[in-house]
Amino acid sequence: MTATPSPILARSSVGRPRPAAPPPARPLPAARRLAGRYRYDRRAGTWSWSPETSALLNLAHTGGQPCTELLVHSLHPGDRPRALDAIAAACTAGEPFALRVRLGSRGGLERPAVLVGEPVVDAAGAVEALEGLLVEVPPEPRQAAARPGDAGTEDDRVRALETEVAQLRTAMSSRAAIEQAKGILMLLTSCSEQVAFDLLAHISSNSHRKVRDVAVAIVESAAGHAGLPEDIQALIRDVCPPRPHH
Repeated sequence: MTATPSPILARSSVGRPRPAAPPPARPLPAARRLAGRYRYDRRAGTWSWSPETSALLNLAHTGGQPCTELLVHSLHPGDRPRALDAIAAACTAGEPFALRVRLGSRGGLERPAVLVGEPVVDAAGAVEALEGLLVEVPPEPRQAAARPGDAGTEDDRVRALETEVAQLRTAMSSRAAIEQAKGILMLLTSCSEQVAFDLLAHISSNSHRKVRDVAVAIVESAAGHAGLPEDIQALIRDVCPPRPHH
């Protein structure tokens, strides 16, 4: 059926200003995700974490010292055993982890989050620390209530979260390898931390490798798992020639 304009409506609209068109709807902002870092020094037995982590754990005003008990008891009781097992496995067996957990209630509401941990190993392969992130996952804003079968379902959200966690773990793994390689270079050359990083950057630039790949090669070589590539060996010799024997 073809719509026919009404002559009455057409006459009544002559000479009258047309109402302004409503402004376009603004897209809802993406949900803000609060993330905090933590570190457990296994040799010293001490924890440290960022102010963001304290806020996520509702510990910003308690004044308590970071420790395993505070971290675990800030989680939902049903998630505490899994978190303890993951931390223990990371510290003893060097196993990284990424757990979906629930943070303690704020205003009576549980808050979904992701707890990520990446072991930091020394040149011998022993775990010396555990570094990680705690990321709150707020619900995505909706224009209207979601209906069964709508796009943007919980499955989509879970897949997006898994992708983000994988990216976080990759970034943390890169950082851990770089820190280990810096320590090895500092030990071998008696240089400062900044000089060690500059050396990594120099090798990366001149070998056309990523800094992380250079760091992994140095760490693997120091641990006896693989030989150091010849181009990296040559660059290290150029910058840090062997000391003469007396």
